[in-house]
Amino acid sequence: MAADNSLYKRTLTALVLGPLVMGAVLWLPTPGLALFLSLVVLGGALEWAGLAGLSGVAARAAYLVGGACLMGLLWVQPALRFPLMVIGAVWWLLQGVQLARVRRIDTRRGLDLHLLLTGLPVLIAPWAALVHLHQIPAVGPRLVLALLLLIWTADSAAYFVGRRWGRVKLAPLLSPGKTRAGLYGALAGALVAALLLAWALSLTVWGTLLVVLVCGVTVLLSVVGDLYESLQKRRRGLKDSGKLLPGHGGLLDRVDSLTAAAPVFALGISFIVSL
Repeated sequence: MAADNSLYKRTLTALVLGPLVMGAVLWLPTPGLALFLSLVVLGGALEWAGLAGLSGVAARAAYLVGGACLMGLLWVQPALRFPLMVIGAVWWLLQGVQLARVRRIDTRRGLDLHLLLTGLPVLIAPWAALVHLHQIPAVGPRLVLALLLLIWTADSAAYFVGRRWGRVKLAPLLSPGKTRAGLYGALAGALVAALLLAWALSLTVWGTLLVVLVCGVTVLLSVVGDLYESLQKRRRGLKDSGKLLPGHGGLLDRVDSLTAAAPVFALGISFIVSL
């Protein structure tokens, strides 16, 4: 009964949030979408501060003000978005290497200054990526929507393939529910989404191959983002990053995959569209 109730809450929340996010992407002008996304980023930053052990209302408020100021700077100085996107993509690639080396998880009680300091650039890099994509003439909003659909497709494929054929765990210490079969399912879903995106953009064979590569790397990094957040929650002895979304936990629990995936997708797709 409890499981059914949780599934009901998850489904209801997804049915509400999905159309809301897609509507914002397709119908809001870029400044409006940037503002909408900034609220999501600040909500995620608040939960990130909790994972880093930052306590006190004043300290957390200052952290959010810092995040808002950084996004404001990136809005008035768009040239700074590209280097931040590159830093974000490289940072997540390095995290993938680091996660593969994790052999034990130690509980942390105090302030994790390194996690706290990396939080704002890590969370704001995908904000910059989505704003950058949305501003691409003619196809921008559809590219943002394509990224969202790519992540959702990969997540759904991983879930169903993992339930049906999952035997070998992908990272049992970090996330016991993930399997290698689920990862293969996610990559298969990415292939389908990539081919549809290439068709929608009327790309050549070479362009299609590049899109497949970008989407594959994007999905792999989305898994890294999910596992990284799982690691931080386990270090704090938490099941969810927050309680904002019924059946889903916190905002970070919903956007961890997108956070890691957005910078590399934006960089790759921007290059392909410019060819």
